[in-house]
Amino acid sequence: MKLLTIETTQYLDYYISRYRQVQGHGIDLYVLNGEGTEDFWPREKYRLAGTRDLDTIVKTAQEWHRTERFDGVITFSESAVITAAAVAEALGLPGIGQEAAIACRNKYLMRRAHERAAAPHPRFRLVDSLDEARQAAEDFGYPLILKPTMGAGSHFVFKIDTPEELVDRYERAAKGIQDLFWARSEASGVDLGPNGLLIESYLDGREYLMEVLAWDDEVYLGSVVDRVTEENGTYDDDVHHAPTSLSPADLKAVHEVVAAGCRAQGLRRSVGHAEVRFHEGKPYLLEIAARVGGGGLDEISRLTAGYDPVKAVVDVGSGVKPEVRHYRPTGTHITAMCLICDAGTVHHVDVPAEVAESEHTFLLKITARPGDVILRPPNGNTIFGFLGTTGTSLDDAMRRMNDYAAKITVTLEPQ
Repeated sequence: MKLLTIETTQYLDYYISRYRQVQGHGIDLYVLNGEGTEDFWPREKYRLAGTRDLDTIVKTAQEWHRTERFDGVITFSESAVITAAAVAEALGLPGIGQEAAIACRNKYLMRRAHERAAAPHPRFRLVDSLDEARQAAEDFGYPLILKPTMGAGSHFVFKIDTPEELVDRYERAAKGIQDLFWARSEASGVDLGPNGLLIESYLDGREYLMEVLAWDDEVYLGSVVDRVTEENGTYDDDVHHAPTSLSPADLKAVHEVVAAGCRAQGLRRSVGHAEVRFHEGKPYLLEIAARVGGGGLDEISRLTAGYDPVKAVVDVGSGVKPEVRHYRPTGTHITAMCLICDAGTVHHVDVPAEVAESEHTFLLKITARPGDVILRPPNGNTIFGFLGTTGTSLDDAMRRMNDYAAKITVTLEPQ
């Protein structure tokens, strides 16, 4: 089985671990990057288009396909969902289609799809100026949410409590999205919808994350994870726990909302990463991405729910229905977190052996390298890695995770 995976813009070596998982399933994996480095993947199975231009990337894939005859096209990258859909269409291989891909990537178009299908979602408005943002705030009331339409990783996503905060946050976000990696790493030469800012009404309840599979008329929640982060104004320090604390009745309601969102966004045969938040006791859609979740959510899914999202990507890309069941927890407790530090330029990251080699550490990924610049809110949301630990309960796993995280040190370059 030959699969082609795509990054429109290479994101360091972040997805290499996922690619090795794909190979572990017996797949002959080929990599096509739009922009990137020459030595990213073994030469005989790697192509670099040298541009983000969608037509050029598609033509590169078509030429390669004539000799290699790929069985499917996949991606793990948020900014390559549209590119992968276009390439799959051009090669006559399974895919979600460009229209659905764009609706899954642009948050404004996603909300429009939810609105048309009456899938539960917060009130929203695309704003092009501070005056328009103020008017939306007056109509929706405080607190409210400000977010980019083409964002990712919670960059420039703010909870705003006052008119004074709105002025500061709007100006920072409007400037910040001009250089935001995830917006600049999308394919060029295609209408991606507006690259701007959304104002949304605030949802006051807890948040949950799902690894999802849509297959014809059924939508499965493969895994469900609780976001247990202490609330703040920047959504920058995600901490997760599984198995979920949702009651059977709430889990059923979440499933119905996610299924409605998948159908609204045009996902018929696709993996997905869904985020839902409760408000006044009912679930509402935050987003559904047409890719699997980042960080260690794939490993969390395998450990706590017996569902392998990476294998699902392989199967869906090949046109085969994955092995999946409706959510059923295994009973294993985990906590996981994004590792954050002060802003600055990374000199060195030290992880002691007692953390790296612990039988309770199921996830340890250091993504920052020497020379990388760390940005912290309100100027950005750069993390330096991920850590996950197991335990006999939420409290046990949380205590161990916090203890291990405190032992990991980041040395920054002198200012």
